[in-house]
This record gives sequence, C-alpha cells and structure tokens, in this order.
Amino acid sequence: MVLNRQRLLGVLLVALATLAAAVLAEVLRTVVFAVTVAYVLYPLRQRLVGRGLSRRIACGVATAVAFVGATLVVAPLLYALYRRRSELIAILEQIPDLVPISVGGFETVVEIAPFAAAAETWVRGVALAVAGAAPVLVLELVVFTFLVYGILYRPTAVETAVFGIVPEEYHDIPSRLHERTRRTLYSIYVLQAATAAGTFLLAFAVFRLLGYGSPVLLAVIAGVLQFIPVVGPSVLVVALGAGDLLVGETGRAVAVLVIGLVVVAFVPDAVIRTQLADRTGKISPGLYFVGFVGGILSLGAVGVIVGPLVVSLLLEVIDMLSEHGASSEGVDGTADATE
Repeated sequence: MVLNRQRLLGVLLVALATLAAAVLAEVLRTVVFAVTVAYVLYPLRQRLVGRGLSRRIACGVATAVAFVGATLVVAPLLYALYRRRSELIAILEQIPDLVPISVGGFETVVEIAPFAAAAETWVRGVALAVAGAAPVLVLELVVFTFLVYGILYRPTAVETAVFGIVPEEYHDIPSRLHERTRRTLYSIYVLQAATAAGTFLLAFAVFRLLGYGSPVLLAVIAGVLQFIPVVGPSVLVVALGAGDLLVGETGRAVAVLVIGLVVVAFVPDAVIRTQLADRTGKISPGLYFVGFVGGILSLGAVGVIVGPLVVSLLLEVIDMLSEHGASSEGVDGTADATE
C-alpha cells in the first residue's frame, strides 16, 4: 500500500512539474539555470555547514557566490555589446568594401561591403535589444537568487521523493545519474568559467600588446567564445588576422595568428582545463559540441547547459545498459560451464 501510494505521488509530481513548466514558461530558463547552479554549489553549502555555520548562513553565502558569479558572467558581455558597440562597429568599418584576389592567372574582386553592413546592423540590433531587456534581466536575476537559496535550504526534498518512489534494488540508478549530473555541471560551470576567465586575461594582454583599439571588448568576446566547444576563441583570432590582411596590416596579421592561436586559443585549454580535468564529466568534445549546438537550437540560451547535460545522462544510461548486458553474459556463461 505504501509503495502504491508513493508511485501515485510520483505520477502526481511528474504531472504537476509538467504543468508548472507550461505555466512558468517565460521564466523556465531561469528556473533551470538556478537548479543547475544550486547543484554545483551544494558541496560548498555542506562544507560551510561542516565548519559550524548555520544552515541559513551557509545557504546565504552560497547564494551570494551564485549571484556574484552570474553577474560577472553576464555583465561584461552586456556591457561590451551595448557600451562598446561603437568600437565594434568601427572595427567592422575598417574592412575595405572590395578585396581583390589573384591566384595564378585568375583575378577577381570580392565585395565585402554587404557582409560588413549586415554585421553592423546585427550589432546595433543586439545592443538595442540588450538595453530594452535590462529590466527583465534584473527581475530574472532576483528570481534566480531566491530560487538558488530555496533549493540550497531544502536540498534533500527531491532526493527523498525519488528514493521513495524507486524500489530499493534500483537505487543505484538515480545515484549514478546524480553523480553524472554533478560532474557534468561542474564541467560546464566551474571548468568552463575558469577557462573563460583565463582566456579573458591572456586575450587582453595579447590584444593590448598588438595594438588593437578595443582590447577589453575583444577579450570579453574571446572569453565568451571559450564556452563554445571545439571552435572556441580561435575563430576570433582568425577573424582578426583576416581583417588585418584585408586592411594591409600583414605583420600584425601574422603576429595575431601565431601568438593568438597559441596563447589565447591553446594555453587556457592546455593549462587550466587539464588541471581540472579529473573533476569533469566523462563526455568527449565531439559529443559535448553536439549537445551544445542542439541545445541552443532547440531551447535557446538555456540549451548551453541542458544540451550537454542530456547527452551526458544518455551516455550514463548506455553505460549502465552495457554493464548489465556484460554481467548477464557472464552469468549465462558460468551457468553453461556448470552444466
């Protein structure tokens, strides 16, 4: 009777969660973001409680970390897009309208002006959209903060409900999915954020040394691009090199390609990422890229987190199925040998 009641409550939980997702669709990305951030910050909350702080204070400190982290991630990008838009447009305006190309005996002229004009229009549109959405973003930040605190204050409610519904012999399944989720989210937030911060500092130094007019803006873009797997900030370095070649800055083009690809695109991955690699989720860069792109195309900004997480959980389920199949074959083989 107890088990049937628990299963009924489980079905009710799923139904109400689906209804809540539909009703809260406009803030669903904020809810998902808050849940995943709280997941990552739970060990910090536990460590603070273990050192003698009360549960409320520990939750408040962890929530403050989340608030500051979210602000540091979003604010520089919004500042770069809105306040520095004129500098970004000035960089685009330096590209000549026509670029002659000569290969062997073949000569042609490529018209760059339409592409540059489209890029300028996009930058202006994004800047205006950011300015218009500022009040909404502030409200979402407030909702995010309250959600993180509430989840950290009662973190075991969902765990108790899940283990109450799932039979005891299957408790290893949610436990493994929980561990995989924790490692994957750590990889997305902590490792990617640390790598992006290192990329920003190195990019600022390189772009300032090479004499670019907006090193802070370019460094912010490089740090944001670090969240895009496989491609990363190398696309910015190549674009700057190509732009310098188009305006006749051959020496700086070679310098930014050589120094930028090594220092900005390679060193953060080789140093920071490898130092934190043992704490990441077991997912290859290729599959991470698939989850990243698929998540963005399907869910928008929140897909940056949900896409790779779904792929990682799928891999964990496949691992469990393969382990079960291997153990079943082992048991059958032993039985055949006995017979």
